[in-house]
Amino acid sequence: MAMVPKLIKAALNLHKALPEQVLSQGQALLKGLTGNVNFPNVPVDLNVFKDELDAYAISITDAKDGGKKAITLRNKRGAVVIRTIKQLATYVELNCKDDINIFLSSGFQSRSSARTPAQPLDPPVILNIDQGTPGQLLVSIKAVRKAKSYELRYGAAGAGGAAPAVWSTLMAPNAKTAVPINGLTPGTTYAVQVRAYGQLGYTPYSDSATRMVI
Repeated sequence: MAMVPKLIKAALNLHKALPEQVLSQGQALLKGLTGNVNFPNVPVDLNVFKDELDAYAISITDAKDGGKKAITLRNKRGAVVIRTIKQLATYVELNCKDDINIFLSSGFQSRSSARTPAQPLDPPVILNIDQGTPGQLLVSIKAVRKAKSYELRYGAAGAGGAAPAVWSTLMAPNAKTAVPINGLTPGTTYAVQVRAYGQLGYTPYSDSATRMVI
């Protein structure tokens, strides 16, 4: 009895990927599938997909200042890109003729042939900001597995909760104890963000947490 060849599956870890990694995956697919004679009936309009990727790239850049609206828009556009990538994965898996070379020409990696590089860290989170001594805030961070250190940035929040115009940074070796931020101006509301450092470098900054100093 002839053995049925095992369907080649795409290596997708999109739920754990950083926005920049999702964008890179999408760009690789756009390049691999454009004009690819092995996949003549792509189920999405690649010109539309390119527009989605361009918009996502802009929103990733805009979200680096930590503004909530910018982060929300980045995540919304990222969800659109991820949905398209999953749709393309199904199409490529079913139409590669079980040929690994044809499969790889799409821009996807297969689960069996994909390298296993270091995985991105989980997003860091600020658990709480407490008042310390006058002019001091104490920032509690949720520990991130395999993080080597953390970097906080803080600044006076703008009008209406806008992102600070100027950020200051502070290193923290671990998340075991609250990180003190000293020398703050009483009566001022500060925004604080945190990012973790690991084998792949820094994660994006977290969303802002705010607290007025007394």
